[in-house]
Amino acid sequence: MSAMEIIREELKGQIGKEVYLKADRGRKRFITRKGTLDAVYPSLFVVDLEFKNAPNRKMTFTYSDILTSTVELMFID
Repeated sequence: MSAMEIIREELKGQIGKEVYLKADRGRKRFITRKGTLDAVYPSLFVVDLEFKNAPNRKMTFTYSDILTSTVELMFID
């Protein structure tokens, strides 16, 4: 099993759980938000992020984003 397959399998078991997400969006811009892991697909996963003054927004990330530390997920128990 490759590293990305391992990450995908771990995320499949966490669907519907709340997460803290920190994502590097380039040029010293970071997103740090609370959200919910919404779906896991073969090449990407979807997180439903909460925003204070705006409606929730779904964002997609690839498993290589986690592998390269562009995206960090911390699950809330």
